Amino acid sequence: MSLPHAILTALLEKPSSGLELTRRFDRSIGYFWSATHQQIYRELGKLEADGLIRALPSEQPARGQKKSYEVLPAGRAELARWTAASQDPKPHRDPLLLRLRAAAVVGTAGLEADLRRHLELHERQLAEYQEIEQRDFPPGRDGTEDRLRHLVLRAGIDLETFWTQWLRRALADFAELPAGEPTRPA
Repeated sequence: MSLPHAILTALLEKPSSGLELTRRFDRSIGYFWSATHQQIYRELGKLEADGLIRALPSEQPARGQKKSYEVLPAGRAELARWTAASQDPKPHRDPLLLRLRAAAVVGTAGLEADLRRHLELHERQLAEYQEIEQRDFPPGRDGTEDRLRHLVLRAGIDLETFWTQWLRRALADFAELPAGEPTRPA
């Protein structure tokens, strides 16, 4: 149920068209809540039908004109209700961790290279987050909105830091394992 709330958040920050929302998801919200172009457009239709958003009036004919949306009072109230509601954390599901568990019984072939690939991906993501932090959150930007947005970014930085540290340790442990052999006989 979080995609509609992500869209409501984005539209409250700035009324936008579906295409603009898709681009904004790719550049910011998508770092922690991804959605495809089709999902965003489908959800815009549902939110409009539910009376939570509306298409802004256009000064030009609607044909071929992109629709921009804004949040209605009912949408703001729904987002406030959802924000205030308690939610349990979701269990972490990661195929890499499951593959490592499976390697204990079928062997480690191919996993070391994938651990290295994951490390590179997480290092790149960490560097990107740190660049965003330097650019968008200089010292002195401490308004409520900035502090909350920075807190979200810090979560991304901390998660990527965790993954890079964990993957380095996993690779060090991997180097001490017998190559490709399962730990249990077949």
